[in-house]
Amino acid sequence: MGKIAILAEKPSQARAYADAFKMKQKEKTFIELEPCSTFPNGAVITWAVGHLVELKEPKEYQKEWEKWSLGSLPIIPQKFEGKVVSKMYAQFNAVKKIFSDPHVTMIYNCCDSEREGSNIFYSLLKMTKVNKPVKRLWINSLEVEEIRKGFNNMQSNERDLLMYQEAKTRQISDWLVGMNCSRLYTLILQKKGFKGSISIGRVQSPTVYLIYKRQQEIEHFKPENFYEIEGIFKAQNGLYKGKAKLKTKEHAEAVQLLQQHGVEPIDTGIITSVSNKTKRIVPPKLHALSTLQAVANKRWKYSPSHVLKLTQSLYEKKLVSYPRTDSQLITHNEFAYLNESLAKYQQLVGKSFNAINRRNNKRYVDSANVGEHYAIIPTKKMPTEKALQAMNADERNIYFEIINTTLAMFHQDYEYDEKTIITTVKNLEFKTVGKTELVKGWRELFSSAKELQEREESLPIVFQDEMVKSKVSILEGTTTPPKPYTEGQLITMMKTCGKSVEDEEEIEVLKSIEGIGTEATRSGIIETIKKHGFIEVRKNIVSIMPKGELLCRAIEGTLLSSPSMTAKWEIYLNKIGRGEGSAKYFIESIGKFVNQLIAEVPKQLESLTIEAEQFKPAVVKDIVTCPTCKVGKIALRKRFYGCSNYKNGCKQTFPERLLGKKLTEKNIKDLCSSGKTTDIKGFKAKSGKQFSAALRLVDGNIEFDFNNK
Repeated sequence: MGKIAILAEKPSQARAYADAFKMKQKEKTFIELEPCSTFPNGAVITWAVGHLVELKEPKEYQKEWEKWSLGSLPIIPQKFEGKVVSKMYAQFNAVKKIFSDPHVTMIYNCCDSEREGSNIFYSLLKMTKVNKPVKRLWINSLEVEEIRKGFNNMQSNERDLLMYQEAKTRQISDWLVGMNCSRLYTLILQKKGFKGSISIGRVQSPTVYLIYKRQQEIEHFKPENFYEIEGIFKAQNGLYKGKAKLKTKEHAEAVQLLQQHGVEPIDTGIITSVSNKTKRIVPPKLHALSTLQAVANKRWKYSPSHVLKLTQSLYEKKLVSYPRTDSQLITHNEFAYLNESLAKYQQLVGKSFNAINRRNNKRYVDSANVGEHYAIIPTKKMPTEKALQAMNADERNIYFEIINTTLAMFHQDYEYDEKTIITTVKNLEFKTVGKTELVKGWRELFSSAKELQEREESLPIVFQDEMVKSKVSILEGTTTPPKPYTEGQLITMMKTCGKSVEDEEEIEVLKSIEGIGTEATRSGIIETIKKHGFIEVRKNIVSIMPKGELLCRAIEGTLLSSPSMTAKWEIYLNKIGRGEGSAKYFIESIGKFVNQLIAEVPKQLESLTIEAEQFKPAVVKDIVTCPTCKVGKIALRKRFYGCSNYKNGCKQTFPERLLGKKLTEKNIKDLCSSGKTTDIKGFKAKSGKQFSAALRLVDGNIEFDFNNK
């Protein structure tokens, strides 16, 4: 065997590989290694910088495809070709020179261990036109020990080639849908007065549509009143509340029930039953990328793309395992090293506890079902205090979230007593349920997390057959609309094809559904639809923009809006990766789909009307000097009033709409200049009732003033 050429996906990855061996030479475009037992004749490491090769533009296939026109559709090349990304020629030529070196007899694909890593490697290899044997590195960690072990157990490239076919098919299908449908919809909508362009994607479009559907549900929601009967009971040892088994839309029905039993507002009751049941909550599953993104967004409002970036950084520092994983399981090998290092991890987080061995618990450890990558867990490498201090706060939060979730696997279950009291007033039963914590268990690791702090109702000690004084009343409530998505919930929404799922067990039921996109691409999709102006994220709340509404109205009823169809496409792509599907068949089916849309969409959009004015670029008009920084100007920007000095750190904003009422420029001017407004009519409470109030500015925040003269 001669010299080995190693291709890493990025420079940082190449440096990590080099750190596991002895370096001979380090240059701008490569690192050469000394001969060793792993590389008897030496090795040279070079790198891509993500995708060095991309698919050609339509105009590079046929000149007539350069101009956007309905007559030039469909755009379907006979053969799809790649080209070197214009800014990457220097690195491409360096890689080509190394691959072509006659002393190099074998090439190792050491890009990320997933399908895009295979695509990056083979697209580049084909462009160099070098024909040499290839082997694949498959590791889950950049620790020195794991790297050495991986290089000493290189795999054949049979599986790698299948994954390349899967990724290339995905890339071509996205190109076909994007190039054809973006032109098709843009040209038709422009004829109707739309200014600009519409980007269509087989993954991004149904994602926008699901957000649009949620917003439609919110806007068309009609609140309804409902009535319940509540009792406040005074026992010997304290007060507690209970509710009758009734929830009705009719006030008269609640009144009738009380009259039927002869219950008075002030009455006497008896405790007919007191029961205790000990319950357990097992530790959470280990993190896949999507669960980590969802938790970090809920806890710290981090965007999914930011979480991926932070986790990738920790991976490159060799502190956590491979981030782009959809698995929440580990093998017995990972469990063994985690178990051995348990005391060190406990010391790191400052929590000591007696460990429970869950080695054979398939909720966490299941070698047969791990998949391509195991869950995100800490590596054997322990960061020094200096290394921890060098991390920014966001990175530290993510690192300790991963460690604590892993430690939870070894901790006790959370235990609590659930007490149920049945109180009877004139044969009308009232039920009360409360919790008493017995064993904090794994929850002590997350004691600072708001979502893990139970809102427990403290119940007094009561006894069966105890007489109590009761105060009974009818409560009026109002149904509330669905909540808009947060950016973290978008990840779960995409994974479950739009089903609103919070419960972990329900997610398990839906795991057969592949969802929209993949674990590695979902955060990128969210960033793409933000960049295209389809959605807006403010204070972690996702809302659809006018351009997004237009897109959704245009694609409504077509397969482009269907998340289930997109999920099926992803399932078939996975079949290609397993050698069970045909890339040719899939691409041909995408071509047929494109032709069908070209034939049907013009007729479908005939009746679509557009308010062209809302798509004109907004003219930013200064209203008043910012009351916070005293430097910038407050102006209407998209759907909120904001300070022009935001680039220098001023965060002063005001909503354009407040409780259903649009705030005028005069309202904002009054707030900023005098600190208050006159009475404003038309605010809408959660109950649906309208009210009037003045507004006051207090420490940069708006408050209601009901005493304005």
